[in-house]
Amino acid sequence: MAEIEIRNVAKRFGDYQALHDINLTVADQEFMVLLGASGCGKTTLLRIIAGLETATEGEVWIGGKRVDHLAPKDRGIAMVFQNYAVFPHLTVFENIGFGLRMQKLPNDEVKQRVERTATLMHIEQLLKRYSGELSGGQRQRVAVARALAMEPDVILMDEPLSNLDALLRMEMRAELKGVLAESKTTAIYVTHDQVEAMSMADRISVMHQGKIVQAASPIEVYRNPSAVFVAGFIGNPPMNFLSATPAGDGKWQVAGNVIDGPHAKGPLQFAIRPEDMSPSESGLTATAKVVEPLGAHLLVTCEVDGKIFRAVLDSDLTVKTGDVLTLAPQADRVRWFNPETTLAVA
Repeated sequence: MAEIEIRNVAKRFGDYQALHDINLTVADQEFMVLLGASGCGKTTLLRIIAGLETATEGEVWIGGKRVDHLAPKDRGIAMVFQNYAVFPHLTVFENIGFGLRMQKLPNDEVKQRVERTATLMHIEQLLKRYSGELSGGQRQRVAVARALAMEPDVILMDEPLSNLDALLRMEMRAELKGVLAESKTTAIYVTHDQVEAMSMADRISVMHQGKIVQAASPIEVYRNPSAVFVAGFIGNPPMNFLSATPAGDGKWQVAGNVIDGPHAKGPLQFAIRPEDMSPSESGLTATAKVVEPLGAHLLVTCEVDGKIFRAVLDSDLTVKTGDVLTLAPQADRVRWFNPETTLAVA
């Protein structure tokens, strides 16, 4: 069992509070992604789990054992860094087996583990080559193979795909997810790329200003964001927001329309994803400002009630700049937020 528990972890660098009272449980064999913008604290949290940083407050538990007082080598973890950290003067075989040699394992076991993980990462044909001769994608595979060869309880990854081109990143996302599922390893993966997070994670922990704002499955984070920040950060393009004022009996005035909503005190923020809008005879009046053909869809940037509003529409529609559209939201996809607390309203 390699369940990870982060209990009330905080981190300060002088007067700067990098992490605030972080509590998170990662289940055995779960793939958890820490997602957030640069500077939100996700790499700091990963380094605390690894033992490369010391928490100012709080505890780290792995497999039911408290580990925050242990050296990194004694925590049963392996880490893959953004720059891969492979040794260019060593062969691929020697790179993968480096940690095993440090543990003074027998040569036969080193050979067996290196060959097994190389096969898993589809680099068995590269074992005799020097890593300095490899492409970025091949070096990334070597770095992951080296971590997996250690047979760790936990593997930590800090933006390992960020240096790859877009096509290779897409290929490696699927490959990494499959490999980690096969290896039955608990994984924590740091990224600022929401596509990586949505496509790879069992659960996503969205971080903002040193706090975990929401931890849930990718579809839950996408469909039911817990706060305005999550709604605006997840999704490309992100959610649209409009002001809503009470119209009585659970109805709300939004850009000249009366829309059913929660029984709550106002005002609120009405939120809807661009793909959940469609042309209709009644709805929001929108003036098209920019029309972007995206193959099967059109991304139409409009003005609604004096605010920017985006809609993803079928590419069969004919829409041009200046057109006035009537757009209706899909009722079950509307979300409501309290503008003071920025939290979702049930």
